[in-house]
Amino acid sequence: MTPSTAYSRDLGDELRRLRETCTGLKSNELAKKLGWDPSKISTIEHGKARASEIDLIQYLSMCGKDIDFVNDFKRRYQYAFDEYVVQVSGNLRTMAMAEATATTITSYDQLAMPGLLQSPEYADGIYRMTGLVAEERIPNLVQYRTERQAVLRRHNRPTCLFFIHENVLELQVGNHEIMEDQYARLLFNSHTIRIVPKDAPIVSSSFVLWEFAKARSLVFSETVHANVFVEDPGAIARTRLIFDRLDEHALSAEQSRSKLAEYVSPPREDVDDSGPHLA
Repeated sequence: MTPSTAYSRDLGDELRRLRETCTGLKSNELAKKLGWDPSKISTIEHGKARASEIDLIQYLSMCGKDIDFVNDFKRRYQYAFDEYVVQVSGNLRTMAMAEATATTITSYDQLAMPGLLQSPEYADGIYRMTGLVAEERIPNLVQYRTERQAVLRRHNRPTCLFFIHENVLELQVGNHEIMEDQYARLLFNSHTIRIVPKDAPIVSSSFVLWEFAKARSLVFSETVHANVFVEDPGAIARTRLIFDRLDEHALSAEQSRSKLAEYVSPPREDVDDSGPHLA
């Protein structure tokens, strides 16, 4: 059986949602109508097995979907089990689902605060800074980012480690109040943070490694143009080597906490309104 991927699990979950909302049938009831073994519905909806084109047509037709919907889903589904998947940057579903099911999250950020630790005001400022998001979409995107942070409040929350380059701390987004709140938020979560000093080399672009209990690990990187999901074992191994290198350069947890404390009120003289702004 082909190993599942984050994208296959995402699309399988999309099928499950369609079954529930469009048919109101339980999986075994739909299986009976389709003449399938109930286990076939389960493996497809959990992204554990690739559905054939005929399977998809039959399943989606039972959900009342027209030919245009079927063709669009088939187009997306053809990449479901690939080790490298590229999505348009606005597609956040696969990322959110992977994040919510991960047991371990390790990230490196050299451009902005980690999304899971951003305050709503900081997130708003980041979206406005890029100039690539329509004004009317920003409130929904900020809300979506804030809702994702619920994974850190779960009783079975993932083990997290955030490597943050010090350049991120020095780059002001919005006004002092926004930055003060953001620094305080980082300080509250300092047990999960390692600061990479500004004189350390920037070893790579920003990226995240998600690890799961019963699935392959996944590397995610985001650009203004696309989201990239990688499950190739070689790429995963290289990513772990990069994190090993970051561990060598980063401040210890206690040193990182002290460094963060330097940025909390009162503001540093070299971080004032005369400095660079991102919003």
